[in-house]
Amino acid sequence: MTFPRKGTRLITVSDVAYRWRIRHKPTYDQAIGVGPLTFAVQLADKPGQVLLASLPCQRPDSWLGEKTTTVRPALVAATIRKALDLGWSPNRNGSAMIMDLSDNDLAGLAETRLLL
Repeated sequence: MTFPRKGTRLITVSDVAYRWRIRHKPTYDQAIGVGPLTFAVQLADKPGQVLLASLPCQRPDSWLGEKTTTVRPALVAATIRKALDLGWSPNRNGSAMIMDLSDNDLAGLAETRLLL
């Protein structure tokens, strides 16, 4: 499945270009605070396996105003690196790789960003 170009952002990690996106509008579950904030990543030029990353917080536009975070390119890049280490193959076709990140994962990714 290929992302539409509209609404995606380019990011380069280790000289490889990726596209990433967050849904423009929340699903109903995300709006009521049941579903987590998620983003999707795939190769920019030749899309293959998609990475779906779920964060341990809600979307900023959640109706309940629960804990939220901002998804920044540095977080996306660190998530891509971690997914590649865990065996994500963005150049092969197949079902999406789902990564459920915890608060500890986010703290570890933040430390990784500081070391880079």
